[in-house]
Formats: sequence, C-alpha cells, structure tokens
Amino acid sequence: MTASPLRIGIIGAGWFASRRHCPDVQENPEAELTALCRRDEKKLQKMADHFGVTSCFTDYHEMLTSGLIDGVIICSPHSLHYEHGKAALESGLHIMIEKPVTLDAQQGRELFGLAREKGLALVVAQNPPYWSHCRLLREEFQAGSLGEVEAAELHWLGNAEAVFGAVPMPDSLPGVVPPTLFRKDPQLNGGGWFVDGGSHLICELIWCTGLKVTEVAAQMDDAEWDLQGSLSLKLENGALGTITWNARSGIFDKRVHSLYFGSKGSAIFRGVPFNVTLEKHKQEAVTRSEDELPPTSSPLQNWLDSILGRSQPELSEGDATHIVEVLTAAYQSAREGRTVRI
Repeated sequence: MTASPLRIGIIGAGWFASRRHCPDVQENPEAELTALCRRDEKKLQKMADHFGVTSCFTDYHEMLTSGLIDGVIICSPHSLHYEHGKAALESGLHIMIEKPVTLDAQQGRELFGLAREKGLALVVAQNPPYWSHCRLLREEFQAGSLGEVEAAELHWLGNAEAVFGAVPMPDSLPGVVPPTLFRKDPQLNGGGWFVDGGSHLICELIWCTGLKVTEVAAQMDDAEWDLQGSLSLKLENGALGTITWNARSGIFDKRVHSLYFGSKGSAIFRGVPFNVTLEKHKQEAVTRSEDELPPTSSPLQNWLDSILGRSQPELSEGDATHIVEVLTAAYQSAREGRTVRI
C-alpha cells in the first residue's frame, strides 16, 4: 500500500459514476476521490454532497491542471473519450477510461502510445477481464483443455430503452443523479446499444478465446442507432461465431448467455448472475457459480496496481483497439449490407 492514497478525479461525474466508480474509489484504501467534473452545476453539486467531495469543476481542463489529482477516470460520452483521454495524458495523469477506449481504433492506439511515452497507466474498463467465469474460460483455452475454438454464440437480452431515451425514465432507476441520455444521440454515443453494451460481448469473445475477428456481417434494426441486432463473425482460425442482442426485451432482467464449442469440449455461460458449465468430451459436466470461482481484480484495482508497478492492465492495447475495429466494422456492415473484412 502507498504511504498516501492516489488522488482520483472523475470526468463525467454522472449516473454510472455514481453507481460504480465513485463508490469503488471511496471503498479502496489506496485511492481518494478528490475532484469531480461535469457541466451541469446542480447535478455536480448533488454528486459532491453525496460523496463528500469539495473540489468540483465544470471545465475539465481546469480539473486536469488543478494539481489536485494523480489520475482521472473518464466516464464521458464515447465520442469524447479521445479528447478527454489525450488531455489527461498530456497533463501527466494516469487514466482509466470507460469502454470502448475510443470510437476510432487509430485514436485508441494514439492514447496507448502517449501513455507509454509518458510512463502513465491506461486501463480500459471492459467487464470480461474482471469476471471470474471469463477468466476460467480463458485459462481453459490457454491450457488446451477445450481444444481449438470451433464455434461461439453470445446472446444479450434485457431492456435498456429508458437510458437510450426511447421510453420515459422510471423513478426507481438507481443512482445519485439520473442519466444524461447521451446514448439517444448516435453521434455522441457513436451508435446505439451495440457500441455501448456490445463492446463487452466483443471483449468476451476475443479475450477468452485469444482470437481476433477477421470478418463481420451485421443486421441491425437501425444501422445508425440500434437496440436490436445480430452479427456473424469469422475468427482468425476460421471458426464462425454469432453475437445477438435485444435491448427492448419484454423481460427487464438481463439474460446473458454464451456458448463456446471447442474440439475437446464446450463451455456455457448463463447469467445474470453468472455460472459456467464445462462439458469436456466424455467427462461429466461441471457447473460452478461466479461466487464459487477464485475472485479477480476490479478495473479500479487493476488500474491502481498498474500505476504502482505491481501489474499490467488486464486488457491489452491490441485487444482494446481490436474491439473498436469490430464495432466499426459491424456498423459499416449494417449500413452497407455486406460483409466487412478487418
């Protein structure tokens, strides 16, 4: 543990930050939440009062140059990740950035390069590297116990219409402040549901299998701003996979199921909450819940460990930017009605 906690600021101190990042920082003895930034002064003050933060900014440049922080968590709309990330790194600050890292893969590579040049830690907060069931599957594939990947299917169903501005926001939505609804603007969001929640599904597929995607064919209800769609994917070893989502389901609870088929066995994820079943060829199937698996790090702890030189980011630059390449190819395929090669 460091002698003094690392001082953390947040750009985009809103609904999601109030549910995830602010509590995580406050519960970690190696970090201190020292500054918050967002443009809405009234909601900013509400966040500050709730979390006991005295330094508030409506201009992110002022926060970055205030001398009050050692690192910044970027929770702004996806289209602003590059701008905010670059400014933070140029100010000599470590960054943890919400997914996806950027909306353009080359801009993502630029951020990683700038972080390396300045000796700063950059962690992308994608879920799969920090989920125990995904780590188990990754280890099984790395060990060869499931053989070569032959096929994969990933499915996400839930109802996210309210946070995408498609229906009125319910009063019961958790969080200190309500969402800003940037997701209903396809330019600000970078697309619809798939660029948001779908980035986790792409991350799961490539991080667990260790394989890149080479071709994408997509169908979406709206090629600019989707709530429903499906992808057909070709992996670099020739295996085929699918990703299907419906963010306007009649069942509001998330149903997130994935199937991985290898030459020596299969793996099945069921959630939420998650459990994983391993069906190795000619062996009895074994099912384990997330709670029964060894715990993993959190994005925040991985970031702090990376800053302090104790570990490396769980999601590599190559994987983080490849996620963006697949997202870009998916929307291009849906718009143009053709298969897109990466």
